[in-house]
Amino acid sequence: MTFFARFITPTGKAADTAAFPPHSANLPFSADLTTTATTAAAATRPSRPVWQWSLFISLWLASVGNLALWKAISQAEGLSSAQQWVLGLSLGAAIACACWALLNLVSWGRAAKPLMMALCWIAAFAACFMLNYGIAIDASMLVNVLQTDVKEAADLLHWSLFVTVGAIAIPPTWWLYRQTLPRHPGWRPVLKQLGMVLLAVLAMVVVVMAGFRPISSAMRNHTSLRYMMNPLSTVYAVGNLAAQQIQHRDTTLYPIGEDAKLGASYAAQASFPIYALVVGETGRAGNFATNGSERATTPLLSARRDLAIATNAWSCGTSTAVSVPCMFSHLGRSSQDSSKSYENLLDVLQRAGLAVLWVENQSGCKGVCARVHNANTENDLPAAARKAFCQDGECVDMALLEGLDERINALPAEQRAKGVVLVLHQMGSHGPAYFKRSLAQDKAFSPECNSVNLQSCDRASLINAYDNSVVATDRMLSGLIDWLASKGQRQPTAMMYVADHGESLGENNIYLHGLPYSVAPDVQKHVPWITWLSPAMQQRMGMSTSCLQQAVGSARISHDNLFHSMLGLTDVQTALHQPELDIFASCKGRAAASATPPAVARLASAAAGHSARKPG
Repeated sequence: MTFFARFITPTGKAADTAAFPPHSANLPFSADLTTTATTAAAATRPSRPVWQWSLFISLWLASVGNLALWKAISQAEGLSSAQQWVLGLSLGAAIACACWALLNLVSWGRAAKPLMMALCWIAAFAACFMLNYGIAIDASMLVNVLQTDVKEAADLLHWSLFVTVGAIAIPPTWWLYRQTLPRHPGWRPVLKQLGMVLLAVLAMVVVVMAGFRPISSAMRNHTSLRYMMNPLSTVYAVGNLAAQQIQHRDTTLYPIGEDAKLGASYAAQASFPIYALVVGETGRAGNFATNGSERATTPLLSARRDLAIATNAWSCGTSTAVSVPCMFSHLGRSSQDSSKSYENLLDVLQRAGLAVLWVENQSGCKGVCARVHNANTENDLPAAARKAFCQDGECVDMALLEGLDERINALPAEQRAKGVVLVLHQMGSHGPAYFKRSLAQDKAFSPECNSVNLQSCDRASLINAYDNSVVATDRMLSGLIDWLASKGQRQPTAMMYVADHGESLGENNIYLHGLPYSVAPDVQKHVPWITWLSPAMQQRMGMSTSCLQQAVGSARISHDNLFHSMLGLTDVQTALHQPELDIFASCKGRAAASATPPAVARLASAAAGHSARKPG
């Protein structure tokens, strides 16, 4: 203790290093002295009040953190250069004031620094994805992020993402790291910081009022801009999602279709029917040759004359997390506004007595298949099939067709004897790694974009990669139809393919999907819908494919029709069934020539009316 006491002042503080002789730097304990001096220097570094921290961070976020917004404004149609500058400055000032008010409100004590750092990194990631893919941030996008699995997340990562995120987040984080937290006890600092909140709010009001005309006009004519104000859009989306969770805190699962029973067609069946429903992934209707694309993306399906193609079909969401539960809900798009959780179509079909099997080749069924039999291509394939169709834990959709007979035979015999509903959930055309979705034999178009950084590819190669994934879907659906047809003339079989949502491929610098439904382009909502009925199924239903072709060919239908159409196809009787939304209803019991224009008009009118009751 006497040894160390030589270097301690009478006040108990470390002595000034200048008091030591020059050769003391060579002493064994010189490193401790240097550390002590550094700590002392940090302690004497001038500290800034927290409101100054928040002001700097707010200015950084409003400028550098909103590069995607400035890019969108510069490319907005109908705005002159002067209008773009006025709008940019007005929004920039308003965003800075809003961020300043928010940070002053929530940044207190030791939590201030980590909270601001976290917001910088969140804003950086949001800015990067908005820049690279033109996406917008809302509650549904956050749900997509939370439900993204490791494989999907890996497809989104590339070196340019980390460079962009680092360039946006590291400078303010480093600046914050070097700041010293002020030590001012009492109420004065608290009152001053709350005063800064009030000042920031008043400044925001003044800015918005001064720029009201350009801001209101832009929000009205370019509604996607409101979802690009970073990080405010993310903060709002988090709050909105939290409010939805609170609203839906009722965890009770309410049953539906308790009156469900099998119809008369099951009374004297010679063979049990098989109904195959393919839930497509990221299908753009305009890229399917069956829907009119000039490119030969569906050569196998296009060669058939026994398909009913719905060319005017629309999704109820722009993401899997929204669309898949909506597709199977009896409420349709209005299910998104419901505060209660209900059973779905699969529960009703199973309750009626059918065997239901969901085979997964993607990131999950979003809770839809929770109460029915499940299988997964990644875990359930034989070694030979896994080698042929899977790589790095991911399988192409042809793997869905492997071992279907064995899967069906494993279902409960009593239910299987009545009928089987087989749901196949595709990987489809899931981006951004479109090139992974097709085997070499399906790569009909080249050169192909082989990068997940879509903006680095020219648009022709990007479309080639996407269209090759459609060729793979064509091969898979054709193979499924062939397998169903191989069951023989006596066994009734059917296939219905419906994509969950569409995709943007660079139109207006927007990529992928997931934009809010109200502002999403049609390519994210217009989906392919293909139906095939075997001759035995047509006879069982008392209808013809030619009638169905006329009924759905150009009539506007949507995912709202799927629940009721599956009830009609499977002949499951329940009060939930709405014939006006059943695409098969107008053709049952009719000859091919009886699909009259009034029947088509009724279906289109019902679908339009049902959709009109939904917001967005």
